[in-house]
Amino acid sequence: MISSGTPWTSLADSHVLAAQQWVNATYAGAPGYLSCPEDGRTGWPTVLSLTQGLQYELGISPTVQNFGPGTFAAVRTRNRLPAEETNTNLVRIYNAALWCKGYWAATDQGIWTADSEDSFSQLYADAGLSYAGLSARRAMWPHVARAMLRMDQFHLVPQGDSVVRGIQQRLNSRYVAGVGIPAMSLVPCDGIYSRDVQQGLMMAIQYEVGIPLGSINGNFGPGTQAGLRGVGSGRLTGDLRYLFRSACYVNSPTLLPGDPQLPLAYHPQDIDTDVETATHLAWLRAFQRFSQIPESGTNDYTTWAQLLVSCGDTGRSATGCDCITEITAARGEQLAAAGYRIVGRYLDEHLPPSDPYFLDKALKPGEPQTILDAGLRFFPIFQYNGTQLVNFTYPKGYDQGRIAHQKAVEHRIPAGTCIYFAVDFDALDVDIDSGVKPYFQGVRAALAELGDRYQFGVYGSRNVCSRVSQEVGARWSLVSGMSWGYSGNLGFPLPANWSFNQIREYQFAPGWGLDHDVWRDGADPGVAALVPGSE
Repeated sequence: MISSGTPWTSLADSHVLAAQQWVNATYAGAPGYLSCPEDGRTGWPTVLSLTQGLQYELGISPTVQNFGPGTFAAVRTRNRLPAEETNTNLVRIYNAALWCKGYWAATDQGIWTADSEDSFSQLYADAGLSYAGLSARRAMWPHVARAMLRMDQFHLVPQGDSVVRGIQQRLNSRYVAGVGIPAMSLVPCDGIYSRDVQQGLMMAIQYEVGIPLGSINGNFGPGTQAGLRGVGSGRLTGDLRYLFRSACYVNSPTLLPGDPQLPLAYHPQDIDTDVETATHLAWLRAFQRFSQIPESGTNDYTTWAQLLVSCGDTGRSATGCDCITEITAARGEQLAAAGYRIVGRYLDEHLPPSDPYFLDKALKPGEPQTILDAGLRFFPIFQYNGTQLVNFTYPKGYDQGRIAHQKAVEHRIPAGTCIYFAVDFDALDVDIDSGVKPYFQGVRAALAELGDRYQFGVYGSRNVCSRVSQEVGARWSLVSGMSWGYSGNLGFPLPANWSFNQIREYQFAPGWGLDHDVWRDGADPGVAALVPGSE
């Protein structure tokens, strides 16, 4: 029985509880072992404790909370499927892992029963793997063991997409089981396009464009880029065509121009055909137009890049930029000569000049007019140490909203201008709920109390921008696209209200770093004139 004294906060399982109690009692003395909660709820602490139990039984010491290469190799060396296992403790661990994954297993976890075997074979099928043939089953066993001892899901979850799940299963079937890419693990098969699935898709693409197996790493590096400029930009058939169109699907829907912008979904039937269907071409052109890349209707390099990484093709031209450096008359002329038409600058800085981290990034008196005199526009950014969750609360948002308003007035920035408040870290959904949204609610309240003279925008990952815009009402989004490794930029489309996409950071001139921003046509116009008066 589950203890009535345990404070339940979600569904619990007596079999998971039994596994937790057993693993803690059995391995408490194992070097490095960390106990898991005994609450009947599955989660990372439980599967990591089970991983340490597995390591101990396989002779690994000290044990660690990670199923790494050493554990993978030890499972492969033992080369025993659960039904063949003679070590009762290992059988218990495998049954417990199935229970934790939501599969029905043996109620007496020290025995591998028909129920255990049925669920084990179902897990193979759910992962897109064949259970027929003992040698193939054994070859995949280390991968399956690692998947069992992670929180990855292989059932279609309620918010999952069955087409995405099919893509996930094909990645596992062809590239883990078939090709055998050394660096590739089984991707989840839950219908959710996540960081791990993104990396699996990238590895599959690397293989198809000719990257040697030992060099495949899932990174969008020079070799991958060269392959996409070459093989990837030719006529696509078979597996590479499937991967390109899968990338289209996971970036769906895109948005059609108009007010309101209407969503256009990618047709699933277009994924697995070599035919250039009208629906595929219509979606592709709409995606290119929405992303503000050349509307070629083809699988050119720029389109591949836009589908795969949030920064897209970092070499493409852009008319926007932002920086922490004062724009003098000479610098303004340089920016204009380089093709820039708008520059983002910071309204204020919270650190004093005596602080070692002082950046001297705030707009200087008279600088806005200097920017305009150079033939440029500008957009204001506000950031007070926005790199940690602890800095995002309602009171801080409220205070900073008032400060931003005052600074904008001091610089004679006209009413209606959008001020971008920065979320300069990889905020997860839980962070957005607990801190980022309350912060922006504070910003919104402060600006409203001061007459709504200024609009507020958001700077951050795609997910941050979309959620703050949809749930708090940010007018425009400045997307941190160059942070392509952020979880909030993986598996999320550009926000509907994106105005700037920050795609590259570089040294524009010695001592002058610049962020290269795609400025979206018809979006935030920025500041083109100041309120008459003097600063």
